[in-house]
Amino acid sequence: MSSAESSSRTADKSPRQQVDRLLVGLRWRRLEEPLGFIKVLQWLFAIFAFGSCGSYSGETGAMVHCNNEAKDVSAILVLFGYPFRLHRVQYEMPLCDDDSTSKTMHLMGDFSAPAEFFVTLGIFSFFYTMAALVLYLRFHNLYTENKRFPLVDFCVTVSFTFFWLVAAAAWGKGLTDVKGATRPSSLTAAMSVCHGEDAVCSAGATPSMGLANMSVILRRHLRREEKR
Repeated sequence: MSSAESSSRTADKSPRQQVDRLLVGLRWRRLEEPLGFIKVLQWLFAIFAFGSCGSYSGETGAMVHCNNEAKDVSAILVLFGYPFRLHRVQYEMPLCDDDSTSKTMHLMGDFSAPAEFFVTLGIFSFFYTMAALVLYLRFHNLYTENKRFPLVDFCVTVSFTFFWLVAAAAWGKGLTDVKGATRPSSLTAAMSVCHGEDAVCSAGATPSMGLANMSVILRRHLRREEKR
C-alpha cells in the first residue's frame, strides 16, 4: 500500500472520526433536565409552526348557473397558499352574455407580510434552539463555567418571546383576513355576474384551514414554553 493511498484513507476517516467524537461527547441525559427538555420542545414547536404555515395551500370556489340555456353551469376553482399574496391569484369569471365567455379576476388582499414574518421568525428560532441544544449537550462545562453563556441565552430567549408575541398577533389577524377573503361568499360577492339577473351563483369548494390554524395554535404553545 502506497503512502498516498494511506493518507487518502486517513483523510476520509478523519471527518467520520470527528462526527463520532461529537456524537459520543453528547450528554443525552441532560435532555431530562428542565433546560434541555424545554429547548427540545421549543425546537419541535418551531418546526411545526413555520412548517404548517409555510407549506399551506388551499382552494376555494363557486358555481355560476347562467339563465341562458345556451350556457352550462360553470364551476370556479381557485388555488391559493403561502405567502398569501391573494391579489396575484387569478381565476376566470364566466359571463352569461352571448358574445363573451369569461373575464379574468383576482382575489382580494395581500397578507404576505405577517405570514413571511411568522415563518422567518420560526426558522431563526429553529436554528438558534438547535445551536443552544448542541452547546448545552456537548459543551456543558462552558455553559456552566462561563456566566456569559446563560446570560446571552436568557437575553436571546426573551427577545424571541417578544417577537413571537408580535408575530402571533400579526399572523392571527392575517389568518382571519385570509379566511374572510377566501370564503366562497366573498368570491361570489366580488363577481359582477352574480349581482345581475342573468345568473345564479352558489358556494363551491370551501377552503380547509386546519393546517393554518395549527400554526396559530403551535406558536401559542411555543411562546408559553419560551416564557418558562
